[in-house]
Amino acid sequence: MANVRWFRWDLSSIVLLVSCSLLSGSNVRAVEIAGRRPVPGPYETGSFHWTVGPPILTARENTAEMTYFSIKDPSLVRFEERWHIFCTVRGRPRTHQVEYLSLTDWQDPHPRRVMLDIIPGYYCAPQVFYFRPHKKWYLLYQTSDPQRKPALQPAVSTNDRVDGVGNWSQPVFLFPTGPTNVDRWIDFWIICDEQRAYLFFTSLDGRFWRCETSLSDFPRGWNDPKVVLQTDIFEAAHVYSLKGRSQYLAIIEAQNGSRRYYKAFLAERLDGEWRPLAAERDKPFLGPQNVQFRGDEWSQSFSHGELLRDGYDETMEVNPDRLIMLFQGVSDQEMAGKPYGEIPWKLGLAFQEVPTGR
Repeated sequence: MANVRWFRWDLSSIVLLVSCSLLSGSNVRAVEIAGRRPVPGPYETGSFHWTVGPPILTARENTAEMTYFSIKDPSLVRFEERWHIFCTVRGRPRTHQVEYLSLTDWQDPHPRRVMLDIIPGYYCAPQVFYFRPHKKWYLLYQTSDPQRKPALQPAVSTNDRVDGVGNWSQPVFLFPTGPTNVDRWIDFWIICDEQRAYLFFTSLDGRFWRCETSLSDFPRGWNDPKVVLQTDIFEAAHVYSLKGRSQYLAIIEAQNGSRRYYKAFLAERLDGEWRPLAAERDKPFLGPQNVQFRGDEWSQSFSHGELLRDGYDETMEVNPDRLIMLFQGVSDQEMAGKPYGEIPWKLGLAFQEVPTGR
């Protein structure tokens, strides 16, 4: 029986590779060896394998006024030779806010770290992207308005520069009211094709929702959300365009007791039907079963994260053959006995192991 060899990313190598935006790589979905049939890739088999190194980012140091518990929910782009990362910070007495980080590479010892002041109260779970039709950077996040139902609402701010920390606009809600057919929603995500923008989210009850608007009406004009998938999923649903495949990948966080892991689903269109790809506890997209650690096994949960994109615009394109995920992780021991808001989530990188032969 043929053997598939797996290439494991070395952190020092990947720093140079991603910094130079050379993630396009060779096509290894199916490896042709002379006279033999191609090896099926993960988008045919649903079999993904990952290598994880030590944590790369942790919560900022406490101050006399604030205790910081975690850094989580990262969204990031590579632009002008730097990584630009937006994250939720959990703390006390202020429970939720968004931090901006900028670093040259993953080994940068002195990243720039600034708390954004867009909203004085609750806001979190950011997504950053450049919206080409408006020639502006957009930051999508969830905030709260007690006058609305549900009170949790998606909103956006804009900026001419992704690193313009003091220049984000005041929040604009995506919906004037409601929507009336949603009682609960969380972790909003926007992706666009050539004509329309799509908003995805979950409702913490196994349902995955979608609504849409035209590019000309964006960020307003959304239609009523509809359920597009119902299965064992929870939150942190992110959708990407798979470069060169004419397919879309949805990765959605699921629960296994107190642990978190990721499932994956495929669709041919953003308004199409989602089918399972790596969607079982014993065969996840990213979870304890398919991760090997370089060094200490510092996390048994693989939670709200983002795939490193091939660009930075609204199409959310990723290289399907060189997936890298920035995720929030924590060990079972560190999680035990803590309220969710005090769990010390850290950020780490998961590198897809790529089949290189038979």
